Amino acid sequence: MHCVIFVDQHPDTLGGMQTSVRLQRRFLELSGHKVTIVSPRCRGAHAQDPAVIELPSMPLGPGEYSLCIPGKSTDKVLAKALAARGHADVVHVQADFWGAVIGYRFAEARHLPVVHTMHNRLDVGIAATMPFPGMVQRGFGLAQKIFLHTDRPAAVDAWTYLARFTDNAECVTAPSSHFAKLLQREGVFNPVDVVPNGMDDTIAAELLSQPPQGPNPRPRLAWVGRFSPEKRLLPFLDAVAMADIDADIHVFGDGADRAKAEAKAKEMNNATVHVRGKVPYRQMLGELRRADALVQTSQGFETQGMTVFEAAALGTPSLLSDRNIAQDLPRGGYWLTRDDSIQTLAKTLDHCVAQIKDGSGPDTASFDPESFLQSRQTELMVKVYEAAIKESGARARPGN
Repeated sequence: MHCVIFVDQHPDTLGGMQTSVRLQRRFLELSGHKVTIVSPRCRGAHAQDPAVIELPSMPLGPGEYSLCIPGKSTDKVLAKALAARGHADVVHVQADFWGAVIGYRFAEARHLPVVHTMHNRLDVGIAATMPFPGMVQRGFGLAQKIFLHTDRPAAVDAWTYLARFTDNAECVTAPSSHFAKLLQREGVFNPVDVVPNGMDDTIAAELLSQPPQGPNPRPRLAWVGRFSPEKRLLPFLDAVAMADIDADIHVFGDGADRAKAEAKAKEMNNATVHVRGKVPYRQMLGELRRADALVQTSQGFETQGMTVFEAAALGTPSLLSDRNIAQDLPRGGYWLTRDDSIQTLAKTLDHCVAQIKDGSGPDTASFDPESFLQSRQTELMVKVYEAAIKESGARARPGN
């Protein structure tokens, strides 16, 4: 089948969603399916890819992200580009904003079934990243109503906004059971299928075939994510300073908080903090395998916490600040803070480093790496596509 995936950001930009889309595309193609990705134009240097349609866009802030303006002009550009890609069978929306609107407009025009994967906690994400979040959410709701021509009132909250999209979806998926339950509870869609974001089979096999190196001479901690407020990198570094731990800490990612993070890193006493920046996917997995622990510090924001599962599959336990992520992991494979304060995070870091040194910390032996491989998740997603196509046929839509 030919699946057309719509995203809010180019797949070569930084982010867990982008990583998952790249992997989904690769393993769908390995299974014999055709994939086209529709995204904003990439602002950075990158190789041209005939399977990625880059729509006209404008910069979104000073970094690497862009936005598209939905409408007839964008529809025409998309239709022309997709004409060369052949007949489409299913639309997969992996977006929440302009990508979602453009995807639903395309699906309606072509009478195609829609699968919508929810990646983001919009209810907390907009509040964490935008000034005047209530006004911003209302603006998105109004734009959604205008561009999708809905006959219902404009959404004024995150859950209603998401539900306005899924009114026109055959199937909805989420990357974790805790997020799927939340979407169902908030009335976004029911039932929501759980299809986790997975890990590259080949790289996983390569890394797991290597004998474990054992604890590092000096405890080695990894932190991975966007350098933005909702990921809580700066509070993490404050906790490291407060704990005054003797550890080697490697920070991966990039974003607006980088300069502040680098300044805090230079002020450390016992801990050595290396701000490594953005690294390739294969190298990132190697770093997770090499670490004694991964530290995850966002709270109530993650819809899966992908790096935590990647680390567990590679034999590395995590220190968690998010109880929802812990619900989807086997017990005994992680440290968990008792509350959300920096002081408690510092104490947990102390405990984590002490247990790494004496070898008494959690282990990930009960986590089945094969359950997290991308090939497994692709099989699940293909079944969702087939269900969506069947549901669409049952509604007797005309062919495109």
